Amino acid sequence: MAIPTSIKTLLSGAVVEWARVEFKETWDAAASLKSICAFANDIDNWGGGYIVIGVQEDNGRPVYPLKGVSTDKLDAYQKNIFAKCKLLRPAYTPIIGIETYQDRQFIVIWCPGGDNRPYSSPKTMEKDNKERIHYIRKASNTVEPSDDEEKDLFNLANRVPFDDRVNHQAELADLNITLIQNYLKEIGSSLYEKSKTEDFTELCSDMNIISTLPEYVKPKNVGLMFFSMEPERFFPCTQIDIVQFPDGLGGDNIIENTFKGPIHQQLREALQFIKNSIITKKIMKSADKAEADWVFNYPYAALEEALANAVYHRAYDIREPIEVRVEKEMIEIVSFPGPDRSVTQEGLKRYRVSNRRYRNRRIGEILKELHLTEGRNTGFGKILRALEENGSPKPEFETDDAHSYFISRVFVHKAFLKNDEVDDKQKGAEKEPKKGAEKEPKKGAERKQDILYRMAENPAITQVKLMEEFGLTRKQVQRVIKELREAGLLEREGSNRSGKWIVKR
Repeated sequence: MAIPTSIKTLLSGAVVEWARVEFKETWDAAASLKSICAFANDIDNWGGGYIVIGVQEDNGRPVYPLKGVSTDKLDAYQKNIFAKCKLLRPAYTPIIGIETYQDRQFIVIWCPGGDNRPYSSPKTMEKDNKERIHYIRKASNTVEPSDDEEKDLFNLANRVPFDDRVNHQAELADLNITLIQNYLKEIGSSLYEKSKTEDFTELCSDMNIISTLPEYVKPKNVGLMFFSMEPERFFPCTQIDIVQFPDGLGGDNIIENTFKGPIHQQLREALQFIKNSIITKKIMKSADKAEADWVFNYPYAALEEALANAVYHRAYDIREPIEVRVEKEMIEIVSFPGPDRSVTQEGLKRYRVSNRRYRNRRIGEILKELHLTEGRNTGFGKILRALEENGSPKPEFETDDAHSYFISRVFVHKAFLKNDEVDDKQKGAEKEPKKGAEKEPKKGAERKQDILYRMAENPAITQVKLMEEFGLTRKQVQRVIKELREAGLLEREGSNRSGKWIVKR
């Protein structure tokens, strides 16, 4: 059975992080069974991991020349792996493949995050051992969990991430073989050649994009997101909306473009549109040197990473699209909900984020295979570097206390602002009032009252609808809602998706 990536990818560490790969020169059940258990527990929702047998390692990196596994040991190793995995509780069987690289053979054990965690493994291989441990991964190590980590692991029981769940409304026919083959060919998987002759159900099973019960074959959500022609049939509003306001938020001219389809295709198409229609270059000559300088209104690399992160981290069970709002002075990328609770607002302001747990472990894995997103917690760094190299202002990242939304805000390069706009910004900064001295103008108070009346008329109205009707940004709408709630004039009943507003008179 083949693995859904290439051996070259695993050895390079360019896509699958080293923390998710363990190299072993030979099969050692006493050590490797614990790692299989840890990858299956997948406490941080990374997507499990891989054990590559036949590779000597030094500080977690492969040592060249590669040794490989001798042909006479391949069969015995595989049989022993299957036998020892029967010691895991509850039952868990990884996917084992034989891969050839540089004329040598390797055994790759793919251990996806399990559906029935927590899993335990015997502490030792001794016959009289009765102690079992719920092993977990910490960085690149397999360790015994602390008391708090073990509680956390039990809290995750039966909480399979949404992208890895079986979709009971879909059928196997909703998965498209052409999309699957294009993906396998692009990432260089050995499954590509097998896909031409292998049974379609077996192929999907090898990729772990369908349920594993032989009597009940259904696609998983991740399979439908990437390999269905119309994922919006199963996940409404799975799309990217690019909305341009060439005359400003108060203007009548609004240009909308919507991108649908498999999520990696819509991401690529939206990025191509941004590159062709949004990003522009300006050449500036200086009197003190012969060479001309040129800058972009927005560096493509920064927008690419911000939008890819939105696709990676959004919740696909929430019926809200990703929205890219192109205004005169900035681009806002809005997605729902916000980041994990471990991400703080203070951390966002300082650009220091360490996401403990990822919402979409399988989506992230496939996007990385396609080189559409960076590794763990590296997105902010890439955005900051791209903006700095272009001479652009620093970005803003925003969420609320409830972590109900996330905004990445990238500002236009000053060379693309009119002189009077630059002057106004500078004057505004000089005259910024001290804290506590701000007074809300009458216009703001009237607008707040109008929004309150609108909520009373339509308690189910969404923030997006309020933005459209009043020509406001999401941040402005959320600020008004927050002030109304603090004043005791407004309450929210129910969830963000199906709840309603209660206006108090």
